[in-house]
Amino acid sequence: MTMDRTISPADAPEKARTATPAATAKPAAAIPVAWQRAALIAGLVVAIALPFMVKNFTIFQFTTVMIYAIAILGLSLLTGFNGQFSLGHSTFVAIGAYTTAILMEFAGFGFYWTLPLSGIICFLFGFLFGFPALRLESIYLALATFALAVATPQVLKLSPLEHWTGGVQGLIVFKPEAPFGLPLNGDQWMYFVTLAIGLFLAVCAVNLVNSRTGRAMKAIRDNPIAARAMGINIALYKTTTFGISAAYAGIAGSLSAVVVQFVAPDSFTFVLAIGLFVGLVIGGVGTIAGALFGGLFLVFVPNIAEEVSKGLAGAVYGVILLLVIYLMPTGAVGLIKTAALKLATRRR
Repeated sequence: MTMDRTISPADAPEKARTATPAATAKPAAAIPVAWQRAALIAGLVVAIALPFMVKNFTIFQFTTVMIYAIAILGLSLLTGFNGQFSLGHSTFVAIGAYTTAILMEFAGFGFYWTLPLSGIICFLFGFLFGFPALRLESIYLALATFALAVATPQVLKLSPLEHWTGGVQGLIVFKPEAPFGLPLNGDQWMYFVTLAIGLFLAVCAVNLVNSRTGRAMKAIRDNPIAARAMGINIALYKTTTFGISAAYAGIAGSLSAVVVQFVAPDSFTFVLAIGLFVGLVIGGVGTIAGALFGGLFLVFVPNIAEEVSKGLAGAVYGVILLLVIYLMPTGAVGLIKTAALKLATRRR
């Protein structure tokens, strides 16, 4: 019985010449960069022109789409890139919304000052919640966050907090007007504010995922034992990711409070948490652009279901959800990537 000798650097060329075609095959081509840039530019042009082409209610709907997309993006960073399951992000949306409403109502803060404060407060809440969550994995973490989502509306209704939260009645929030005399109404202005914040947070997410921190997050998701062996501080990265994800949800909540002009405990029930998770799966887990498709699904598909049958809207919604998952098992972004790669291959 003989053993293969170790291949030296001098043997490498010969080894390469004798390699099989499968071993030397090039990886699958990626979507052309020119296509990606063209799609991004076209999307921005449509997004900027949209508020001047549709009615105020439609503007409100697309603003809500972007708010959902921001919250789903934060959930994607946590679940898709770090591997932590959360069914309680409605809690952080509620904290962000109530932070804005309370600061504007009782402290006289302007809306724009409450946005970063909402993100910071939610980051702290998420970071602190991440410590006990370190002992939980997979479905157990999902159950813990589920308990958080169920308890939040009841906590907001407690008598000791009623002076600040408004109890069951909630709080009214006033929408800011466009500054500098811009010829925009309140709905148009909030649309552009939400669009700018959403783009900024998306760029931050892309930079985070492609950075050293992002690579550590994905290493923890793929193999925690190997990540720990490489010297990655798993506890720090998990809690920090939880905090960043909560901050995204808090900013989304802050925007929703002003766009809807009202906050109440029943607006942040477990149904919202499930909706965010559904949007994450529909758009594509572990993708940045998928958050937008998830937001579109959450806003417009329920309306389509009601148009089909008002009495069976829930059943129609479920059927649509099943069909979408069956046709797009990797989410909307996965479907688009597959179609674009096939088209690019045919063109070559």
